Amino acid sequence: MARGEGAEQYAATLLTVKPRSTDIKTVKARTQRNRLSVWNKLCYAFGGAPYQITGSALGFFLQIYLLDVAQLDPFYASIILFVGRAWDAVTDPTVGFLVSRSKWTSIGRMMPWILCSTPFAVLTYFLIWYVPPFEEGKVIWYLIFYCLFQSMQTCFHVPYSALTMFISSDQKERDSATAYRMMVEVLGTVLGTAIQGQIVGGASSCLTEIEDTNGTNSSTVNTTRVSLDETKQAYLTASGVVCIIYILCAVILFLGVKEQKEIGRKKSEPLTFCQGLLMVASHGPYVKLVIGFLFTSLAFMLLEGNFTLFIIYALGHRKDFQNILLVIMLSGTVTIPWWQWFLTRFGKKKAAYFGITWAVPFMILIVSIESNLIISYLVSVAAGVSVAAAFLLPWSMLPDVMDDFKVKNPDIHGHEALFYSFYVFFIKFASGLSLGISTLSLKFAGYVTGNCVQPESVSLTLKVLVSPVPVVLIVIGLLILRTYPIDEQRRQGNCKLLQELLDSESEISELGSSV
Repeated sequence: MARGEGAEQYAATLLTVKPRSTDIKTVKARTQRNRLSVWNKLCYAFGGAPYQITGSALGFFLQIYLLDVAQLDPFYASIILFVGRAWDAVTDPTVGFLVSRSKWTSIGRMMPWILCSTPFAVLTYFLIWYVPPFEEGKVIWYLIFYCLFQSMQTCFHVPYSALTMFISSDQKERDSATAYRMMVEVLGTVLGTAIQGQIVGGASSCLTEIEDTNGTNSSTVNTTRVSLDETKQAYLTASGVVCIIYILCAVILFLGVKEQKEIGRKKSEPLTFCQGLLMVASHGPYVKLVIGFLFTSLAFMLLEGNFTLFIIYALGHRKDFQNILLVIMLSGTVTIPWWQWFLTRFGKKKAAYFGITWAVPFMILIVSIESNLIISYLVSVAAGVSVAAAFLLPWSMLPDVMDDFKVKNPDIHGHEALFYSFYVFFIKFASGLSLGISTLSLKFAGYVTGNCVQPESVSLTLKVLVSPVPVVLIVIGLLILRTYPIDEQRRQGNCKLLQELLDSESEISELGSSV
């Protein structure tokens, strides 16, 4: 059926089928069913923590871990980062396609994916942070387990993201649950940054060299070797703590969230992978939203991937880098409720403009002034406010795009996972490309693996990677988001139309069952 015909049929349905005014109890029961308790929202929100905890740990620390702890050449480190993220990107639409064709079970359609992937994700994550006792094949080791973890994480996160559409059919309840989720996810980034940073930060492999009175350098070498072993153990300890939290969050999600099956809707024909891709790519608002946030997300991912190295080698705050990262995440956490109020009061599109632009002057400031620890902390607090907006807004706006698609295509449904998975696909693929290129740039700049002091060219390269490049990406992304057509009026109109359609279909289903 053509899109226009579907919309006409949908409009005709609304005109011809209206809820009975006398059936007040049914309407109240339906409203009550769509309501989520605070406990339900919190349990749902906890499911988003594993992705962010592991993501922040990998984002902030994997690059420096591969370079200074595993002591890989920057070229090989760039290959691992790019291939791992590219593989992760490819698995997203694949898993999204498989999830959309999954059958309903006694615990839902999304929950089996989440539960089955958890133990494998935990095991592969732990092995990423283990330095094998051999040199040859070390690159293959990290490449295999990084790709395996990304696959298992995708099997968790894609159905979890799509679960947003199945915890309630009420858009306000979904938005509220998304706000809870974003709060917990930012807390997850804080937790991941804190666990990894505080444990690892206390075991630096760059200790003050000990004076050797005998004129040899044996004492210095031994001190460095012991410290490197302690650093390796610290990374393993941190990963073990993260794995335990990962499992706990999955259990809380399973026990506290009930996946709701859509009632009264005809089953649409299953789509092939190419048909699903064409369906997603043909919806204009979705394409504009994805491309806009692709550029802005790249800016923040590029900043995240290089910021630890920037703090250490460009600003010289080796002893304080973990605390600076923690301040950014804490600032983002406490401002999530404010951003939720802002987007409710002024609209999501305005919140995107204001929130993401907020980071630009601070990105410029941090590379324009001389290294100063106090200013670095102040800039981190301000930057965290923008990080919160970058976390909240894409996931808050994606359900609006899917609602808009349902209004225009009332006969096509059950493919929510495809919208989420293709969005994550583009974000992750571009992120892997940018991280690979940035790590390769460090090699060309003369980065010396394992050295505590790097050449001035490395400092200059890091400054470019955390300021001018992200600023340009943000500007491009915001210009594209200007063309995004779903404003507050259209969003509320779609919400009303979908609710009327849902009531009408439930009415028809109830009439049919009574006959």
